Amino acid sequence: MKAISQNTYGGPEVLQEVETDRPQPGPSQVLVRVRAAGMNPTDWKHRQFAGFLDRLPLVLGWDVSGVVEAVGIGVTIHKPGDEVFGMLPYPYGVGSFAEYVVAPARALVRKPEGIDHVQAGAVPLAALTAWQALVDTANVRPGQRVLIHAAAGGVGHLAVQIAKEQGAYVIGTASAPKHALLRELGVDEAVDYRNQDFTEIEPVDLVLDAIGGDTAARSLDVLKPGGQLLTIAITSMPADLPARAAERDIQVTPVLVEADQAGMRAIADLMAAGKLKAVVEATFPLAQAAEGHALGDTNRVAGKVVLTLP
Repeated sequence: MKAISQNTYGGPEVLQEVETDRPQPGPSQVLVRVRAAGMNPTDWKHRQFAGFLDRLPLVLGWDVSGVVEAVGIGVTIHKPGDEVFGMLPYPYGVGSFAEYVVAPARALVRKPEGIDHVQAGAVPLAALTAWQALVDTANVRPGQRVLIHAAAGGVGHLAVQIAKEQGAYVIGTASAPKHALLRELGVDEAVDYRNQDFTEIEPVDLVLDAIGGDTAARSLDVLKPGGQLLTIAITSMPADLPARAAERDIQVTPVLVEADQAGMRAIADLMAAGKLKAVVEATFPLAQAAEGHALGDTNRVAGKVVLTLP
């Protein structure tokens, strides 16, 4: 099969299309013929340095949407021909930038009818991150004020929709040209981070931070006592942030996404009901994965970039 592999860390040019053996599903696994694979910031970060995956050569990719080709012994919930989507177990179950990938059967769910593979392939990692942060961890409730940083980004634009579905009042930060998109997604209040100080808005109950650094630190100034700062920018979170937050009766919670069939089912239900949709800025065929990475490196993507396979 064809796959996108790298033998060293660096820029998009380290990604090469290679021929490699097609994997075989083991017990409780399925072999999926990949139709679409979403790209995420964690992909371009792991392309640049080892991160969680200190191994080479490396085939990146956690998002997958495709068709079950074969099942391993003991699999009862999927059969060959089923259209499925989900996230490979993060971080070690990587490898969807390929024509075929093996996944734990229960990391995947059936793709809703009427949702194409590009849309399904764009969603899993980012939507699971948002769902696990906002719903499983913070238990967002109707009427709560939620501030989402980078609200037009991969996680952010899905987090906006999930928070709105939970009944929250949502404030989103993004550059001014992306405010129209935020309004379409349901944001109640848009903040231009380039020209506005987000700490001047009315206090919020919850912040979802995908940026880290100074943005995470300043988010304490906008949280109510008893509030919560959820950060997915774990590696760039200031070391003293939890202690500073505790002095203000604010909880800091780092969130790392996990493979989660229950979460994927909830996400699939929202998609089927038309309540959750990925914004796809660009698609690239598998062979042009490096171009997708180069676009991601600009940090200006609205929504997602997706690799497609015939």
